[in-house]
Amino acid sequence: MRYTLFCLALGLGVLACRAGAADVTLDGFTSKTPKEWVEETPSNKMRFAQFRLPRAKDDKDREDAELIIFKGLGGGADANVDRWKKQFVPAAGKKLEDVAKVEKVKIAGENATQLTVEGTYLYNPQPFNPKSKMERRPDYKMIAIYFDGPKDVYQIKLTGPTKTVDQYARGFEEWVKGFKK
Repeated sequence: MRYTLFCLALGLGVLACRAGAADVTLDGFTSKTPKEWVEETPSNKMRFAQFRLPRAKDDKDREDAELIIFKGLGGGADANVDRWKKQFVPAAGKKLEDVAKVEKVKIAGENATQLTVEGTYLYNPQPFNPKSKMERRPDYKMIAIYFDGPKDVYQIKLTGPTKTVDQYARGFEEWVKGFKK
């Protein structure tokens, strides 16, 4: 009986986390993720998709990076970019404007807004729970995109230790540019 339960748990674990390239589809546009990204079962109902990006060798004592895709949450590009910026505290002597870059990007030819920001991340595991305690995570980076697609709205957030996010930044950019019908 224990062996059967062990095998069942192991099988479910394999289903919940898969390493290797995965197809992601946003409003009929599809792009294949880099093979290093580990697809996970979304941890809550607000998440459309979720990936773990293993930490860089230089970040051995840090967390893995996380890529989350939200679908159907509005608010507009400007409001979301402003909210994402406020999740970071810049390094001493710097202003938020010094560590945040907003630019226009394309997803399958459609306009999107991208924010890249770094500093101390004000991580809140349960942002809608007033009892949830915020954690300060220094030397973090986020690359976030607000994409108002033809049918739905998407927010894509890659967040993690700076060295780890930098390690995956090129693959992230290629993945975003790779969306096609």
